[in-house]
Amino acid sequence: MDLERSTKAFTKQKSSYHPAKVIAPILLLMLILVLVQSQSSPFSYPTSTARAFFNRWKGLALNATNYPALTKNTNRLISKLQDSVTFLPLKDLRFAKTAMESNTWFMSSLNDTREENEAEYLYFPSEMSKGRLLCIKGNDGTDGTKNSYALAWPEALPHSAKLMDGLTFVSDTYYDYVNLWHGLCAVAPFVGWSIKNECLKPTRWVLFHWGELRSKMGAWLENLMGTNFGEVKVERLEEGAQPYCFEKAVVMRHNEGGMGKEKKLQVFDLLRCKARRFCGIDPAGKGKEVNERGEPIIRLTLLMRRGSRSFKNATAVIGVFARECAMVDGCTLKVVQSEDLSFCDQVRVLTYTDIVASPHGAQLTNMLFMDRKSSVMEFFPKGWLELAGIGQYAHHWMADQSGMIHQGTWWEPLSVKECPSPEHDLECFNFYKDGKVGHNETHFAAWTTTVLDQVRAKKLEINKSSFNKSQLYSTACAC
Repeated sequence: MDLERSTKAFTKQKSSYHPAKVIAPILLLMLILVLVQSQSSPFSYPTSTARAFFNRWKGLALNATNYPALTKNTNRLISKLQDSVTFLPLKDLRFAKTAMESNTWFMSSLNDTREENEAEYLYFPSEMSKGRLLCIKGNDGTDGTKNSYALAWPEALPHSAKLMDGLTFVSDTYYDYVNLWHGLCAVAPFVGWSIKNECLKPTRWVLFHWGELRSKMGAWLENLMGTNFGEVKVERLEEGAQPYCFEKAVVMRHNEGGMGKEKKLQVFDLLRCKARRFCGIDPAGKGKEVNERGEPIIRLTLLMRRGSRSFKNATAVIGVFARECAMVDGCTLKVVQSEDLSFCDQVRVLTYTDIVASPHGAQLTNMLFMDRKSSVMEFFPKGWLELAGIGQYAHHWMADQSGMIHQGTWWEPLSVKECPSPEHDLECFNFYKDGKVGHNETHFAAWTTTVLDQVRAKKLEINKSSFNKSQLYSTACAC
């Protein structure tokens, strides 16, 4: 009887053992099929349902048995998934001629998320990436096709990958991060994204130009981003074949082009407010100042530059503005050299400026720090009007985006093309591009008088109103 009971018990144990032994491989096979299908093409991503299925049945398969062989098979499967991660060139040469149009040559296999009034962006991990992380390999600074990207499951990152925790801002720009205006256009969308997403701040930045890695921002841009985000850490990506995978990443690759005007104004209001706060500038009461005779104070600033596109006769130009300013009660003139100003000096000078007059150049990006509705006067050397194309209107756009009034432009006339190749506009423009700016005393005087009269009338109107600017600034600095 004891033997019979033992035999029955053994038979019962054996019968209960067989299902576990059979089920586990079946579940593992189903897991393999799901994962192989999900990794079959770098351009077709698995559905979120498939991934949920994977996570659920992976656990069931592993819990069905404790056999080391199954664990070994699972590890082998994960290793194969790691090997199957496909890296594609960051710069897709198929779109090199249309990079500023509908297509983009940076991460060209991925489509942006588009939201009303917001910049186009990519976010990882998300529904768009089916939960996969962004990985980048390579740090070439001269050829973007030698750098590459891929998407990978968090559970199966590429071999030797370095996981970068926190939030990473990844930028690709057609221009650069050193020029004030170009750099601002590239990073402004990140500020807009942050505002919309509870003022999230990045742990690091990864910067590309045409897919080529850049190791730093210009000092002005870095300072500006620091006023809003804190310390700016630009990731250099170490040499070698090691991929970098990012726990969370936001990618911008169209500059501010996709942002609506309302969003741009919000972004620039925030940056203006943060920069003033960082530099210890309190704008309370600003705009209603009057002199001892009760006339509104009008601050006119000549923002000068050296070298290319500086005034040929700076003394004569200063004389015209000084004479016209002296004829308006309450007008004060400040002449500053942009290259000699620290970041906070630039913020301070432009904060206390109602009218800025300056040759065309990156220094005019500092109009960002003026109050909304302040005035901008811009000057160009000869050749620009005829040959420069739409790029000469950059600061017209900047004024509109930051809430300023662009009071017009003076172009030095070009009578006869003196360039070596007058029949080739691009070559001819390069000949004139960095020339110096002349002046027309009669035109400058009349133009300055007109702008001063307009600003004075506006100031008188403001002084009669009960408008409270401090409330506007407290709202702007909400992040």
